[in-house]
Amino acid sequence: MKFLPLLAGHSPSRASVTCTYRCGDACFHDAPNTSDNPTFADVLGAVSRRGALKATAVVALAAGTPLALAAPASAAPAGRPKPPPGTDYKRVQPNTLDAVVVPEGYEQGIVIRWGDAVLPGAPEFDFDHQTAAAQAKQFGYNCDFAALLPLDRWGLSSLLVTNHEYTSEEFMFRGYDRDNPTEEQVKIAWAAHGLTVVQVSRGRDTGHLRPKMSRYNRRITLHTPFKVTGPAAGSDLLKTAADPTGTVVLGTMNNCAGGVTPWGTILSGEENINQYFGNAETVTDPVARKRYARYGIKGTATTRKWERFDARWDIAREANEAHRFGWVIELDPNDPDSTPVKHTHLGRFKHETANIRVAKDGRVVAYSGDDERFEYIYKFISKGRMKPGDSAHARRHNMTLLDDGTLYVGRFTGDSPAAEIDGTGKLPSDGEFDGSGEWIPLASGKKSFVDGMTAEEVYVFTREAADRVGATKMDRPEDIQAHPRTGRIYCALSNNVERGNPGKEGATEPNPRLNNKHGQVLEFEERRGDALALTFSWRLFLVCGDPSSPDTYFAGFPKDQVSPISSPDNVAFDKHGNLWISTDSAGALGINDGLYSVPLEGRNRGELKLFLTVPRGAETCGPIVEEKIVTVCVQHPGEVDGANADKPASHWPDGGENQPRPSVVAVWKPGRHGLSDIGS
Repeated sequence: MKFLPLLAGHSPSRASVTCTYRCGDACFHDAPNTSDNPTFADVLGAVSRRGALKATAVVALAAGTPLALAAPASAAPAGRPKPPPGTDYKRVQPNTLDAVVVPEGYEQGIVIRWGDAVLPGAPEFDFDHQTAAAQAKQFGYNCDFAALLPLDRWGLSSLLVTNHEYTSEEFMFRGYDRDNPTEEQVKIAWAAHGLTVVQVSRGRDTGHLRPKMSRYNRRITLHTPFKVTGPAAGSDLLKTAADPTGTVVLGTMNNCAGGVTPWGTILSGEENINQYFGNAETVTDPVARKRYARYGIKGTATTRKWERFDARWDIAREANEAHRFGWVIELDPNDPDSTPVKHTHLGRFKHETANIRVAKDGRVVAYSGDDERFEYIYKFISKGRMKPGDSAHARRHNMTLLDDGTLYVGRFTGDSPAAEIDGTGKLPSDGEFDGSGEWIPLASGKKSFVDGMTAEEVYVFTREAADRVGATKMDRPEDIQAHPRTGRIYCALSNNVERGNPGKEGATEPNPRLNNKHGQVLEFEERRGDALALTFSWRLFLVCGDPSSPDTYFAGFPKDQVSPISSPDNVAFDKHGNLWISTDSAGALGINDGLYSVPLEGRNRGELKLFLTVPRGAETCGPIVEEKIVTVCVQHPGEVDGANADKPASHWPDGGENQPRPSVVAVWKPGRHGLSDIGS
C-alpha cells in the first residue's frame, strides 16, 4: 500500500494537539536526559577493535552465560506457512477509516464510553451540559490500560478496570478557551482522570460485554486518597502543607499502561506528570531546579491552568506536590472500600507500567519502563515471598511485597563491532541486533548504592540515580511484560526521533536507527531463565516500520508476508503464547493505529498480522486477549490537528453528528454453538 506523507514540521509520532494534552508537548522540547553517562559506543569501543568474534565472546562471558534466546527464525520456505493457533484470521488492511475495522467473520460492540454511568445516581451523559459532579460518577476520559478480572468460573461476570490517562479539553468542551478555562471545566477534568472499576456481564452466546451497577463499581479521581508506602513514605521530599506527614496523596493522574498482579490487584503507572505543574521557573535553588528539569517540569503557566484553582499544581506555592506523582499505584478492585497505594520502592519516573513475574522461591519481580526518549528500563526484586491463594488475608500480604526489596536499572551491551551499528538499521554481520546485559542496583530499603545520593533521593529522583550508574538510554520504553510460559521479557520501544541529533546519543545496538520514527520490540531472557538473575541476554525481535524498507526486521520472517507497524506501545499474550501488540502513532506511516498478533516460536516466528484498526486520530490501548474475546481501549478518537469540539474530525462510536468519545470495544467470533476461539 502507499503510505501517506507526514505533516511537515511535526514529530511523526502523533498529532500536535495530542502532544499538547497527553505529554505537554514533549516532542517539541529536548529530552530531559542530558546526562553524559557512558554511551553504547564507549562500552563497545575496546572490544570492537579486537574483532567481531572476540567481542561476542567477551560480552557473553560478561553476562556469565552464553546467549540463551532461541535462534532467529530462518527464512520460511516458499509459500506462506500455515498460521499457528491464535493467528488464523484474515488480516485487516491498513486504512484511515473513521471506524473500528475487524477481520471478516468477527463482530464488535461498544462496552462503555466516556460519560456512561458507573455509579448510582449518575445522570445520562450530556456533552453540552457536563458537570464535575456528573463526571465523578461516569466513565472517565481517554481510557488506556484495561483488565478483566473474572467473578465466576465461566467468565460471564467480570470486573473491568481501566485507566483514564489524560483529558483533551478542546475535545470535551465547545468554545474552549485554552488561556481561560472555567473552574467547572477544570473540576470536570480532575474527575475525568484516574481509573474506573465496573462490573460487566457477558451472555453465553455472545462476546458483547455490558456494564451493570454493582457494589464493586468505583471511580478513582484526583480527589481519591492514596496511601504512600515503601521506604520513601514520610520523606521530607513528599511533605506538603496539606499533608505534613508525606503519606497521603489525593489522586492519581496520567495513568498509562498497567498490569494484573498474580494476587488479583491492579498496578498502574503514572506517566507524563510534568505537564500538570506550573511556575517551575520561579525556583531559584540550582539543585531543585535541575531536578525538576530532569523530569520535564519547567516553564511558567501550564496548558490546563490548574494552578489557578488549586495551589498544589503551583510549584511556587507547593514545591513538593510534583514529587508525589510519577509512581506505580496499586488498587484492589475486589474491595471497593480499600485505599489504593503508591509504591515508592519502584522508583519515581514516567512509569508506562509495572508487570510482575514470580520467581521459583516465591519472590516477585516487577519490570517497568520510563516512557521518554533516552530513558531507562528498571527491575525490582522483592524481599518477601508471595502467599498463595485469593483470600483477603493473602491479598493484603501480597500488596506489601513491592514495598521492600531492591531496585535495579538495566545496562545493555551489544555483541557487534561499533562500526557495524551505523544508524541505518542495517543488520550487523551476525544477522541480528543482540547482546547481553546486567541489572545495576540503585537502592534497597534505606540503603543507597548510588554515590552522593541517599536512598530517599534515589526513589524520588530515580532518573538522576540511573544517570549516575551509567544505565543504557533507550528509545521510549513502553509496556514490558514477561511471557507467562517461557519467562522471556518483551518490551515495546516506541520511537525516538531525537536519536542522533546534535548533542544526542547516536545509534546503539538495542536502538540501531537514527531519527527512529517507528520503534522496535525488545526480547530478553534472564540468565538461565531465573527471574532473580542480575544478567541477561537480549535481541531485537522486531524493528518496526514499512516492511518494504531496508531498515525493518521481523525476526527473520519474510517481510513481504507481514503487516506494516509503527510505534509499538502495549503488549499482551494469548493462551497459545503469541504476542499481541497495540500501536500509538501509526500516523508515522499515514495509517490508523491497530492491534497486531505475532507468533514467538516455530516457522511463523515474526509473522506480524494486523487484527484490527481504530478510528482516525485514535490510539489502540490496553489490549485484552482472551480465549473468546479481544478488547481494546480506543483513546482520543478524532484527535487530529485542526479539529476540536466545534469541528469534530470523528463521530465514532455513535455516528451521525455526535462528538467522538473514548471507549472500550469488544471483538469476538460467533460460532454455531456459541463463541469460537479468537483466531481459530
